[in-house]
Amino acid sequence: MEEAELESPNSASEKRYFPESLDSSDGDEEGILACEDLELNPFDGLPYSSRYYKLLKEREDLPIWKEKYSFMENLLQNQIVIVSGDAKCGKSSQVPQWCAEYCLSIHYQHGGVVCTQVHKPTAVQLALRVADEMDVNIGHEVGYVIPFENCCTSETILRYCTDDMLQREMMSSPFLGSYGVIILDDVHERSIATDVLLGLLKDVLLARPELKLIINSSPHLVSKLSSYYGNVPLVEVRKQRPVEVVHLSGAQKESFESILRLIFEIHQSSETGDIVVFLACEQDIEKAYEIVCQEGSNLNPDLGELVVIPLYPKEKCALFKPNDETEKRCQVYQRRVVLTASSGESLIWSNTVKFVIDVGVERRKVYNPRIRADSLVTQPISQSQADTRKQLLGSSSSGKLFCLYSEEFASKDMRPLKPAEMQEANLTSMVLFLKRIDIAGLGHCDFMNRPAPESLMQALEDLDYLAALDNDGNLSEFGIIMSEFPLDPQLSKSILASCEFDCVEEMLTIAAMVTAPNCFSNVPHGAEEAALTRWKTFLHPEGDHFTLINIYKAYQDIALNSTSEHCVDKWCHDYFLNCCALRTADVIRAELLEIVKRIELPCAEPAFGSKENALNIKKALLSGYFMQIARDVDGSGNYLMLTHKQVAQLHPLSGYSVTKKLPEWVLFHKFSIAENNYVRITSEISPELFMQLAPPYYFSNLPPSESKDILHQVMDHLSPLSTMKKDQKMCEKCPETTEPRCTVQ
Repeated sequence: MEEAELESPNSASEKRYFPESLDSSDGDEEGILACEDLELNPFDGLPYSSRYYKLLKEREDLPIWKEKYSFMENLLQNQIVIVSGDAKCGKSSQVPQWCAEYCLSIHYQHGGVVCTQVHKPTAVQLALRVADEMDVNIGHEVGYVIPFENCCTSETILRYCTDDMLQREMMSSPFLGSYGVIILDDVHERSIATDVLLGLLKDVLLARPELKLIINSSPHLVSKLSSYYGNVPLVEVRKQRPVEVVHLSGAQKESFESILRLIFEIHQSSETGDIVVFLACEQDIEKAYEIVCQEGSNLNPDLGELVVIPLYPKEKCALFKPNDETEKRCQVYQRRVVLTASSGESLIWSNTVKFVIDVGVERRKVYNPRIRADSLVTQPISQSQADTRKQLLGSSSSGKLFCLYSEEFASKDMRPLKPAEMQEANLTSMVLFLKRIDIAGLGHCDFMNRPAPESLMQALEDLDYLAALDNDGNLSEFGIIMSEFPLDPQLSKSILASCEFDCVEEMLTIAAMVTAPNCFSNVPHGAEEAALTRWKTFLHPEGDHFTLINIYKAYQDIALNSTSEHCVDKWCHDYFLNCCALRTADVIRAELLEIVKRIELPCAEPAFGSKENALNIKKALLSGYFMQIARDVDGSGNYLMLTHKQVAQLHPLSGYSVTKKLPEWVLFHKFSIAENNYVRITSEISPELFMQLAPPYYFSNLPPSESKDILHQVMDHLSPLSTMKKDQKMCEKCPETTEPRCTVQ
């Protein structure tokens, strides 16, 4: 192999990475064993296993492998390198390993390697795969950090993490001194955290000339990145083999039926391989899953088993994770059908995918700052997303892409690039982070795409309402503590308020349950009544937030008293609950409790069940969610938002919907404008309680409405003393509980 003779930053140990025995022996077992005896892994000092050489051969077949020497040369001579490559070219797994080799060659004098990912499942899966390829232990030399889960030690050389976790690390270490190389992967996904990191790292690179930044992206974003970062070297990975594309232009109007027909036609054909279907939204995934499972059970068993896998990009527990054994089984008697939606492209790992079906549209959340609500909008995907989906077949010699749209639709209706999340999302959390970073002198952020001024103003206004800002617009002591929690600022404020109202334990449970995935399982057709009967046992008359506490407590009791995981799984199955979501909630709660203890917030003993405790929980919730109040305007369940004129209904799974007892005033956790305008996770509140806890200047800014008139009448009946009490309480406890916390910076 020619590359073995080239000088490189790690030439002294180059033969460890390019063993001659692999070039000369066509799978000769003796050659491998001899190599095993001689070659030591420089990362842990142990001899390489035979599996290392097997995986090395697979790595050498990746399209990016041919660019290794070019990349290492650029890494050595430049501070910033852009790597452009299609999906599945190997850039996410190989580039970090090469960077680890570079850091090893200079004895880690500037730190290790960190590689960001947009999705949690990708970070975990890449860490597992790379640890296997490097022949080291996961959690030691290679690890991962995702929200509420840290699988690293202080000696970890290469860590994968979600982009938001590296962003949070900057709060305690603004210049990221632990790292010698930072890799921003999948930049074309345009997540808020990645875009913020792109901006902040410009200043970090100036302050740390020894730091290296690698930017991995699809080819579509390269020109924009080059103009953003200036004239920096580019490593381009050669295009993969062409894919057969079939446009079914007439199928778009009846896309669901066309998808199902295609799945069964492929399965009944003689062609082997797995199928990946890109649908518009999660609701379509659930619907398709139910139908394909039902119809698939009636197919001829001689065709082989049809295994349907719903893949939700935001849920770690729904990960599509093939291993060698699964791959072998699938080739023999199974065909997998993976149902996913937008952003699922980066989670497909298998080389057995031979068919991709793409509807060409997606349902996106677009935030409207004027009404403080998301709108669910169905629109065409971008041309870059369409290309990424096609590239899933790049390593397949006989793959087919079925596009349920015309070529004209692709050229005229699809935008070239995926829109930046920063231009479509609620920016309150981002602004809170930037305000916190400003304490360290990194507040200026040169964004690749500037967010809308209206969104920034709304975020600042919300932080002001939440008492996170002082009179000068800087972070208040409350704001500093709020930024310590990896939560939405409203939820962080509710946790802080729970310290005042002696219900921290209960509020942490609520925070964990609303942050974790939905705890209710998708109910199979025909089992709706049984599921509802089971769920009724958890209902709490005070509202859905209290029902979530009941569910968590019941799960905890079962988990503590069960002899095995199987018993817990069975209980969750019997009660139609998502066991993975409840485990996630358990982990989240433990982490939140650790933060509360670390910053020494007062924490009272749990008193769930008493009337006083229920009132205190509502007070804590209102302290953070006073902007999310609705009133039943006609007594029939039509809830009008207090902040705007949108009307919504209670979600069918709400306890109030089940019991048919509709409260007049509710506090809600989520609201999206869609076909069904549902408010989700609601609890009854009184207008008197709202007037006591909502900031007066927020109330004065509310638009005129019948609801506001009612609240005015309530305010007139409240004594002046009760409105003053709230301000007094806030001032009494703040200095005692928050003054030492400023040192958390």
